[in-house]
Amino acid sequence: MTASESGDADATAEYAVLLDVLRHGRQDDGRRRFDADPIAYALDESNFRLLELTLAEDADVSIGDRVVVSPVADREIVKQVEQLSYGDLSNTADSELEYVVADIVDADEARFVDFYNDAQPITLRLHQLNLLPGIGKKLRDKILEERKRYGPFESFEDLQERVSGLHHPKEVVVERILEELHGDDVKYKTFVRPDQ
Repeated sequence: MTASESGDADATAEYAVLLDVLRHGRQDDGRRRFDADPIAYALDESNFRLLELTLAEDADVSIGDRVVVSPVADREIVKQVEQLSYGDLSNTADSELEYVVADIVDADEARFVDFYNDAQPITLRLHQLNLLPGIGKKLRDKILEERKRYGPFESFEDLQERVSGLHHPKEVVVERILEELHGDDVKYKTFVRPDQ
């Protein structure tokens, strides 16, 4: 349990975006239980954790809504939060995942541009930038040289203009986050952080 899960009043609220809402709970043996609490599958905005939320019976929420998941004292409609893996998602949640990740990256562009500004070597042969799809040694070196010579990047547009060959810096980040969410076997997780 994290400090924010314990209801610590000083904690900043953490939000999740709903990927699917099951008004009558999960299906058991192919049958819906009409007396079960409603649940939702969600994606934590700050750590990209996949969550199953048990909702209040009268929760009026839809796919794409943001809800407070922590601290407990700030939750209005979420009764319980459990982390889950990608394989546990419903088909609807799976189909919404890419759009929600892209929306989160759009909404907090500075955070993800800072990844390009702050990325460091992981080992002597591997750099954090190389974890991004399509970024090999040459493109990594262009990014590092550009930020060293002219300072930090200001936006995805700035990245694209200053680094030839880096055509879709936002989409590259979204693709990496999806890779990390899909694979438990991903060795280096840069964006997806499991619950501590």
